[in-house]
Amino acid sequence: MRIAVVASPVTPLRPAQLGGAQAFVCDLALGLVRRGHEVTVYCAETSELEGVRLVTVPAPDDAAAALVMPGGHEPPPAPGVARALAAMFDSIAASSVDVISQHAFDVPAFELARDMPVLHTLHLPPIVASVARVVGAVSPSRLATVSASCLAEWRAAGVDVGQVLPNGVPAAPVPEFPVDRWALVAGRLSPEKGVEHAIAAARSIGLPVRVAGAHYDPAYELDLSGTEVVGSVPRDQLRSLMSRSAVTVCAVRWEEPFGMVAAEAQMAGCPVAAYRRGAMAEVVQDGLSGRLAEPDDVAALGRAIGQCLELDRAAVRASAVRRLGLDAALDRYEAALLRASR
Repeated sequence: MRIAVVASPVTPLRPAQLGGAQAFVCDLALGLVRRGHEVTVYCAETSELEGVRLVTVPAPDDAAAALVMPGGHEPPPAPGVARALAAMFDSIAASSVDVISQHAFDVPAFELARDMPVLHTLHLPPIVASVARVVGAVSPSRLATVSASCLAEWRAAGVDVGQVLPNGVPAAPVPEFPVDRWALVAGRLSPEKGVEHAIAAARSIGLPVRVAGAHYDPAYELDLSGTEVVGSVPRDQLRSLMSRSAVTVCAVRWEEPFGMVAAEAQMAGCPVAAYRRGAMAEVVQDGLSGRLAEPDDVAALGRAIGQCLELDRAAVRASAVRRLGLDAALDRYEAALLRASR
């Protein structure tokens, strides 16, 4: 198939991603190329993705204002983002493609694709009213989301989404490092990720904490004193960090739509302690690849972290390979995109 993959122009695609959706878009595009499809990724300038043809547009001046902040104010209309998306879809219309795999969570992306063979993947729950309204006008057969939990959120908002296409992560070999008795907190640093809860829970059982990730919400003030701050690192380095960490802590404080950090950690053989919220119960196999605690209960999360230290890391990895691999995700996308192309 000739496939156009649309990423939001709000953030470029980089080796160190701001979020799980961007990481999965890169994996999806590369995986489809390896399977023999002709793939073009439409994205913001300065994007980096070797092995795939890129068509880029200038980064919009209002990109920062268009970022979706879970739990925050709804982003205002962003004319620059709309122009960038229009340029993307004009380029797609002028080319010859069989289907579009669309991943932007921006109103114009749904409006511009209205008469095109498209499959929209909703990587977020219906937390932006303007997006929910325009998505509600799209045929369910053109819509997918990333977990059963997120599907339930959309249906509760009155939007019928036709299918669930869970993300997947590459089952790359796990680097052989001695495991350090450290807790890892990884991913974007924003309020809904519960970084403070993760740090407090780890400290409650005497574990030092490493923090890997970039600030996402400029207004978010986070005290990281007493932790080892690694910063934003490419995914291969993050996988190495995970393979060396005793536990990865995902203290999510919103209805997490998938949880790529949790999936990546398990694929590296690192157990995950998390709040039982959103899709975490789908991504973490409680008692085998991690432990789940009641939401917002820091003491319970501390106990879950302690229990993770007793889990068999080979079993953690095996569970991830069985449930969360990229190959199965590519199988699902190939079938869904073929249906959408007709």
